Formats: sequence, structure tokens, C-alpha cells
Amino acid sequence: MRLKGKTALVAGAGRNVGRTIALTFAREGADLILVARKLGDELKQVAKECESIGVQVLPMLADVGNYEEVNHVVQSGLERFGKVDVLMNVVGIRRNKLPWEFSYEEWHHIFAVNAHSTFYLVKALAPGMIERKSGSIIAMGGHSALTCSTPYTAALAASKHALYGLIKGLAQAFGPYGVRANLLSLANIETKVLDPESYIVRGPRGEIIHTGTQLDPSTTEEENKRRSPLGRLGTQQEVANAALFLASDESSYITGDRMVCAGGVYM
Repeated sequence: MRLKGKTALVAGAGRNVGRTIALTFAREGADLILVARKLGDELKQVAKECESIGVQVLPMLADVGNYEEVNHVVQSGLERFGKVDVLMNVVGIRRNKLPWEFSYEEWHHIFAVNAHSTFYLVKALAPGMIERKSGSIIAMGGHSALTCSTPYTAALAASKHALYGLIKGLAQAFGPYGVRANLLSLANIETKVLDPESYIVRGPRGEIIHTGTQLDPSTTEEENKRRSPLGRLGTQQEVANAALFLASDESSYITGDRMVCAGGVYM
């Protein structure tokens, strides 16, 4: 088992890709700290499924965009397990608006979740990783970490660009201590849209002027399948397999990099 003897903190573990990653890590032997902001029942179910595999699990409800809650989560995890070897931050939010339409609060909240959360988690975990001279930090990104696909995704793109920059800086800073940091980008993946409203753009009278799904905002599922040379959508398990590789010692010479799981959509 590739994560036997390790403890992993998975933020955003309640549903979708985060849930699949948690279960994959459990099957590979990792004890788990599972974090979700809401979804209490779902998180308990994920924890129960992971425990049934034979690993220890600490489920916690927390907003990782709030550093005080992050500090509480990490402290509780260290008290339970004594260490955290792997950080997997899956959390991310979006709001489709033109840049000047955001309130200050909305803009800051998007950055808190999409970029600051990884900083908060890393800051709390850094002393232990540095002392042990080992660790793997993985943050979830997307193509928005490299470009801005529409005028309505400026906040998403800006926050994910910031996250990618942070990952590169962490790789530089942690390198001498044997700790790695990488970005895992995904696109064209089968997921359930948890907040459909966040993909909708409304006009000044509240009318819908742009809508979409968690895939491409203007295309159907069949069209999205054709975007990939493989002719299909990716699965959550395929994303989890990539996360497992980055979490394990098999990727011991990969740091400061971006792994793309998108079926060739962005070649």
C-alpha cells in the first residue's frame, strides 16, 4: 500500500472528487483527517466508508477559508495522529460575474477559499513537515490557473493564478526540507454540480444571460466528450489516481509542478 503509515488531511472531502480521493487514500493505507465546510451527513458517511477499509479517520466540519478554523483542525489532527504527511486541498468556489460586479466581500471570499486556504493549511502544518523533513502538499486547480476563459471568470482565474504562484513558492521554500508542493489541475471530469447558481450569469434585472455546467458553460455533455481526443469525460477515480501518485513516494522528484488530468482538452 502506497500510503501505509502516513496521515493525510483532505480538505473538501464531503462529495465528488474529494470523497473519491479520501477513499483512494484509505485503500492505500493512509489514516485520514477529513474536512468539509458543510455536508455533515455526507462527511460522516465518507468517514464511515474509510473506516470500514481499516484506517483511522477524524472527520471535521470547518471553513478552510478561515485561518482560526484551520488552526483548530490541524491541532485536532496532530493531537489524534501526531503528524500529517500529506495535504490534499480540493476546495474551490466560483461566481460568474464581470470583475466590477463583485462586492468586496465576494471577491475576498473567493480568494480566501481558492488561494488563502492552502496558505493557512500549510502554515499550520509547516513546523511538523520541516521537522520530519518530508511531506507532500497538493492543491487542486484547473485550467483557470493558467488562463481566463471568459470575462465572467476573472475572480476564479485570479485566485487560481495566485494558488499556482503559491505552490511554486512553497516548492522553493520547502525543497531543502524534503517537502514537495504541486498543483493538480482537472477539466472535463464527471462531477455533480453542487451549486448550479454559481455558474449562471445574470443581467441587471436578474435575467439569465449565460448559463452552464461544471464542464464547458456553452456545450452539452456529448460535445464535452468530443473535446477530448479520448472521446469521453474523465472519471473522479482517474483524478484520485493522479492525486495518489503525487501524495506517494513514487513522485519523490516532482515538485513546483502542475499535473493536468483533462483528457488532452487543453493541448
